[in-house]
Amino acid sequence: MNLSFFIASRYFRSKKKRNFINVLSRIAMVGVAVGTMALIIVLSVFNGLEDLIRGLYASFDAELEIQAVKGKSFVSTAEWMDSLRAVEGVEGLVEVIEDNALLKYRDDQLVVTMKGVSNNFLDEERFSQGVFNGEMNLGTEQRPKAILGSGVGYFLGVDPNNQFEKLRMYYPKAPRAGTIDPTKMYNSNMLDFAGFFRVEKQFDDNYVLVPLTFAKDLMDYGNKRTSLEVKVAEGYGIQEVKASLKEFLGDDFAVKDTDEQHASLLRAIRIEKLFVFITLTFILAVASFNIFFSLSMLAIEKKKDIAVMLAMGASTSLIKKIYIKQGVIIAFSGAIVGLVLGFLVCWLQDHFGLVSLGIASSVVENYPVKMIWSDFLWTSLSVVIITFFASYRPASIAAKVNTLENL
Repeated sequence: MNLSFFIASRYFRSKKKRNFINVLSRIAMVGVAVGTMALIIVLSVFNGLEDLIRGLYASFDAELEIQAVKGKSFVSTAEWMDSLRAVEGVEGLVEVIEDNALLKYRDDQLVVTMKGVSNNFLDEERFSQGVFNGEMNLGTEQRPKAILGSGVGYFLGVDPNNQFEKLRMYYPKAPRAGTIDPTKMYNSNMLDFAGFFRVEKQFDDNYVLVPLTFAKDLMDYGNKRTSLEVKVAEGYGIQEVKASLKEFLGDDFAVKDTDEQHASLLRAIRIEKLFVFITLTFILAVASFNIFFSLSMLAIEKKKDIAVMLAMGASTSLIKKIYIKQGVIIAFSGAIVGLVLGFLVCWLQDHFGLVSLGIASSVVENYPVKMIWSDFLWTSLSVVIITFFASYRPASIAAKVNTLENL
């Protein structure tokens, strides 16, 4: 066994009664364990929230979305669409016309995001991660139906059991010169109600799904589309198909995956996770001050032992190693306990839901957690760095003991 490690472990396991230094070492170990456990749990919760958001958005958004780089719409022809479907890895395309419109129900009205979609939109397991109430279809061209976000339905007071009241959608249009009749300044049409969806607040409070033909007629769009949603065929990677589409479409179109469609939100979560990691690491560093104090007091108490070792031929580097390894033993004992406890708490939360979100309208009941190996790695590296800085100064003090004065 390594001599410096042997001596350091003997100091750590010392069983002298009422030894304040040993008590301080145990307190330091507990502090490191609690800090490490908190880091693992909090980082895992952030991972779980990020995964939850991805899952919720994926149930509403497409795996890939094609948009024009300039302008909000582009012309879509049948031949061009067929050539897109022929790109390797593309299983299906959903045509989309999306813009703000005014929705009226009885005497209430609300500005909403109207999303007109082709018939295959609902065939792609939409709302699989959310909640849906009602009839999942958009009607026919002669009798279109709307699927409302739950927030939109709540604001307008839509009664799903009332078959006589209709929804009416309004969209402004460019009037002809000299027109003073206000009815010529907008298009309007009526829809039946089909159902409610609840996915995420941003969608629930704003979106109304309507048939593509309804949106096209209301907005006078003809062959124009605001975006195309791509379903990737089984066995193909999203990034692989994305690269193929970008090569086919050129620089006039942007192809976005699910993360890029909500890049700002996911970036905000990652930045928040980073700052939480830095904050908890700082708290862990504060807790490690106990390591510094316990090693400093141990160096003072063991001056005679150090002098004897130096007199017997021990080098100053050996003395430094003893105290640095003493700090390593304290920190790593706490870190291992913290990592194990953090893992157990996250596993129990994932399988049994120990802590509830406490939100009645949430699509999940309990706090989501997801453990990833990089969190364990970065937490361990933080402990290593903090331990080195906490142990180096006491080790340097111990190595400077005067042999003649302490024998």
